[in-house]
This record gives sequence, C-alpha cells and structure tokens, in this order.
Amino acid sequence: MKIRFGYVANPLGLWDASPSKSLTFARYSALPQNERMDKLKAVTAQNLHHTKRILYYNIAHEIKLYRLSSSLVPLATHPEVMWDFLTPFKKEWEELGQLIQQFKLRVSFHPNQFTLFTSPRAEVTENAVKDMEYHYKMLHAMNALESGIINIHIGGAYGDKQESLKRFHQNLKKLPVDIKKHMTLENDDKTYDVEETLMTCEQESIPMILDYHHFMANKGEVDLSHYLPRIFHAWNGFKVMPKVHLSSPKSDQAYRSHADFVSLDFVLPFLKMAKEMNQDFDIMIEAKQKNLAMLKLVEDIAALRGVKRISSATVEW
Repeated sequence: MKIRFGYVANPLGLWDASPSKSLTFARYSALPQNERMDKLKAVTAQNLHHTKRILYYNIAHEIKLYRLSSSLVPLATHPEVMWDFLTPFKKEWEELGQLIQQFKLRVSFHPNQFTLFTSPRAEVTENAVKDMEYHYKMLHAMNALESGIINIHIGGAYGDKQESLKRFHQNLKKLPVDIKKHMTLENDDKTYDVEETLMTCEQESIPMILDYHHFMANKGEVDLSHYLPRIFHAWNGFKVMPKVHLSSPKSDQAYRSHADFVSLDFVLPFLKMAKEMNQDFDIMIEAKQKNLAMLKLVEDIAALRGVKRISSATVEW
C-alpha cells in the first residue's frame, strides 16, 4: 500500500510566497476607474507567480499532492466585477499546467463553505454554480482536468436534514455536467456524517473524500471500518486514486479546530484500518503548519515497523 501526502496552499518557509493575495471590493471600488483593472491584474499576476514558485518547491521536494488556493483571482465571481482572468494570463496558466503535466502533480481546489447546494434561497445556489465554474475554468486553463478535483461539503441542514438533502439533489441539477465530473464531497464535523455523505455521493456518482478528523468529531452511529471500502469504491471509474483528509484536534476544548501538527496517535487507528484494505490512496494534510506538518507526519509514519519511506512525501506499508 502506497500513500502519498500533500498540503494546502502556502508552504511555510518559502519566503513571501502567498498565492492568496487579495483585493477587497471596497478597495477596488475606491480606486479610480482607470486603475481598477490594472490592480486586479497585478494581484492575480503575483498569485500566479507565487503558485509557480510553490509548484517548483513541491517538485524539488517530491510532493505530488497540492491544494491550490481558491483565492488565486481576486473578485473573480463578484457580480459587479466578473472579469476575464483567463485571456490576459493565458501564458501563466499554461506554464502552471506544463509543470502539473510534466511532473504528474495532483492538484485540487476546495471552495469555501458558502459554495453549497442545500440552501432554499435560489441566489445561494446560483452563486455556488458560479463559484464551481470559476474553479473549473482555472483547472481547464491549466490543462489539469484529468486529475484535478473541486471538493465541497453538502452544506447546511436548515432545520430539516432530509428536506435539505432532497434540495441538494435538486439544486445540483443546475451544475453543468462537465463540472460535476470533477466534483467531490466531504463529510463534515457537525452536520452530514460519513454515512449521509457517502449515500449522497453514491446517488450522484460523485467520489467521496473522507475527512478523518471530521469523522471523529461527528461519528453518529457509524463504524468507519464498515464504510471505508465503500468510500474507496466510490472512486472506481475515476482516473485518480481515493483521497483522504487528515488533521488532528487543537485541544479537547477546541476539538474541531486543526492543530499545528498532526498527532500520529490520533490518525494511527485510521491508517491501520486502511492497511487492512491494502489499497493505494492519497492524503491531504490540513494542519496549521502546512508542509511542515506534512513532512513531520511522514517521518513519524516512516518510523513505524513495516513502513518504508520511498520519497520525501510517499510511504509504502
């Protein structure tokens, strides 16, 4: 069983490399009309340049998994801006894509919690579709659709979980089929547990990302060992292997919050469970210390009996 590891957005220790420089609508609006587009382009150019630096960092450190920042393009989906962020940066998007293709990197996006399909408000669904389109356009511009995914949560319960799930299936019909093909769902830490998320994925033929920390915070009556084979099976027919999110609690009092690093003791029961299946899969680390937490966990796992480290971010067990 091979496990590859990755991290989210911003590698710590790489100087001034944030791919998420922002421009608020208030700041944008305060600029003279003739300066607004230049400012949008300047921030986007910086974020794309930093993303290229990050990809080179990942390549140098044999890190095949990376979650791109959803904030690469400021105000991309704002109804009063909605600008063309592809044409002016065609070369930059293609350069990122060339690195992704050449070094077989697996990239993904994780839109924010407002990208959901359970709301009774039509405008929330419309905005969710726009946000998914934005992420899809970036993957397309980078020629990263073959392995690129866009991961979201089911959303809120709005006082009636069953009605909200029905609404999810109904609202999801508004998402273009080409985009839905690159969508995944993740269980959350408060509302939709592993069983509910998996059933939704199976009904929509969408792969499921297991978040183990969320599972531990929101177990319900679920015995994870009974569901893990089905979760991994949901990826059958897709060109990429199953993916899991790992983090550990900040404290008992702040259980849902991510700690700086990932506790091996916390995640080891899951890893042993996965070992029983003996299937290759990928792990995205969602700890505060980003790539540093990822590398530390890889070291800790590699120290276990029977585990062999085969690159800086891959182990074989």
